[in-house]
Amino acid sequence: MGMGQITMTVHVQQWQARGEYVSASGHDFFYIDEGDHTKPTLLLIHGFPTSSWDWAPVWDDLLRQYRLVAMDMLGFGFSDKPNRRDYTIHGQADLVEALIDHLSLNQFHVLAHDYGDTVAQELLARRQAGCARGEMLSCCFLNGGLFPETHEALLTQRLLLSPIGPLLNRLSGKKQFKNAFNKVFGADTQPSDEMIDAFWSLINLHGGKHIFHNLITYMRDRIEHRERWVTALQNSVIPLALINGSVDPVSGAHMVARYQQLQCRLDYLKELPAIGHYPQVEAPMDVTASYLEFRRAL
Repeated sequence: MGMGQITMTVHVQQWQARGEYVSASGHDFFYIDEGDHTKPTLLLIHGFPTSSWDWAPVWDDLLRQYRLVAMDMLGFGFSDKPNRRDYTIHGQADLVEALIDHLSLNQFHVLAHDYGDTVAQELLARRQAGCARGEMLSCCFLNGGLFPETHEALLTQRLLLSPIGPLLNRLSGKKQFKNAFNKVFGADTQPSDEMIDAFWSLINLHGGKHIFHNLITYMRDRIEHRERWVTALQNSVIPLALINGSVDPVSGAHMVARYQQLQCRLDYLKELPAIGHYPQVEAPMDVTASYLEFRRAL
């Protein structure tokens, strides 16, 4: 492992062994539910194009305080990956709610990242409309495209969304993935080759490489439902927090600035100056400490 590289301590297979599967909408979903059920429940929602394994670096420290629940959404990780182009944020939110029902989570807090931020925004909008499953008590967002106007999509992402997406997807392999992935991490917190291999293997599981051009359609969802999802942040009746890697080219410091400019509710802010798009992987101790500080302040 070179200078400025990070690695994961929990192997993918170990992570899978700790989880279970539930069926919803005709598909099988992987989830992990660990910890003392008398403690508050924290629901963790992962990003694109990865999986619940992203939470492994912060898991054990958070587990001391909370019951932790995380799932792989449709098209991700160990869950089913149907090869079709009708994936939606609303559909993913339905599946998260199916898990909430399955586990009878009456009250829970949310920690979300990237694509998971948008799913959390939809859950927040449902809570405000009085049609949510269970009661979300607070929500903390890590780096993600909360506002389509500040989401600086990588060229690869824009091309995948275009009509040539399927062709580009067939032609691109692990090398292209590694290059794109490295760009969103901080200079001193680059993923190790071993980590890249593991992320790549999870993406390709169940023939999942097609997800790049199929799942990327969430970028259109963000534009179409912008008003609903931004209003959910502005009118939130529950505490909201941001823990943000500032040097992330996709949704770093510029996203935080836009959040404040739009006067979205903000009860806690932690900016991590040298960290990129994956704070929970790049700076797990900072993320855990910041999250616990947010919750103590409540």
